[in-house]
Amino acid sequence: MYHKEKSIQIKNSASALYNNLSVLRIAPRRLTYFTVVHANVVNMVSASWDGLNYSHRQLQSKEPNVATSTSLIMQVAFCVLPSRDLLVVTSQKGIQIYESDGSIMVYWHALDTSDAPTAQAVFARGISAVWDNYICVGVSSGAILVFDVPSKGSNITLSEVLEEHKEPITDIASECSGSQECIADLVSADDGGNLCVWKSGKEFQLLNKIPGFDMSCSSVKLWKGIVVAGYGTGQIHLFEAVTGILHAEVNAHARWIYSLDIAPFSGLLLSAAEDSLVRVWHLTVTPETNSVEVAHLHNECVTDTQICGAKFCDGDGYAFAVTGYDLSEIIRYTQL
Repeated sequence: MYHKEKSIQIKNSASALYNNLSVLRIAPRRLTYFTVVHANVVNMVSASWDGLNYSHRQLQSKEPNVATSTSLIMQVAFCVLPSRDLLVVTSQKGIQIYESDGSIMVYWHALDTSDAPTAQAVFARGISAVWDNYICVGVSSGAILVFDVPSKGSNITLSEVLEEHKEPITDIASECSGSQECIADLVSADDGGNLCVWKSGKEFQLLNKIPGFDMSCSSVKLWKGIVVAGYGTGQIHLFEAVTGILHAEVNAHARWIYSLDIAPFSGLLLSAAEDSLVRVWHLTVTPETNSVEVAHLHNECVTDTQICGAKFCDGDGYAFAVTGYDLSEIIRYTQL
């Protein structure tokens, strides 16, 4: 179903972080941007669709009044809003928001380290754009920071802080199907495997809490009102977002899941884990019977590699890309 394409080389290898790959497709320019975290650096590659041109850029983690920061980056993600695309970088010190090509930093938010107990790490992780003008970022206290983003310029403001989780946020995702009928449009996950389902707006509403089972939920997605959650057990659970009903439990991997992704137009689900496997599944949601079906379609083994990032390169799932710990390349697969 898929075959391996020529890999894209990156300047530094990928760190062993959840969801350590972000992809932005820029159709008018026939380009795709890829970003991968290595320690305190973001490796960014712009690749032309014909495979002939690649350009590289590196973004350092930043702190005010410090020339070079050693602050470790936890995650980098593209945020697509109706009016603009932005690149968000989270670290141990704060949150940096850039123009999507990484050229200009438009906003910096420092994390408050004063309240944290001495033995507790402070960091930001979990990034998602939601609704017309919000970017949500999770922090290690369990709070979610909601930033209001103007259609242009750098006048980004912290509009709300959602304090429902008690453990560090691992991942945040917004409804990706484009459906206007879904009540829930945001889901957040934490280190205890707890999920919170939200409705965004001027004031965010908590719609549902789905309790965890003391196992970290490392990656989460929301599609057609269904929460897809990947865990350290190697399992994937599919819940109805608003009611929390468990529709399916998939023993997908033998080891810790690091990344999930959904191709919103086709319902393809990508899962990647420490067991060197990347699997492609197909989700079918039937609203009339309130049923969700999962079918396994394909898997690829990246031998002797702890996979830490996997993302579809387009909305149909025609191609996907994979990163692995200590690999200085992005491996790509396309449909036959």
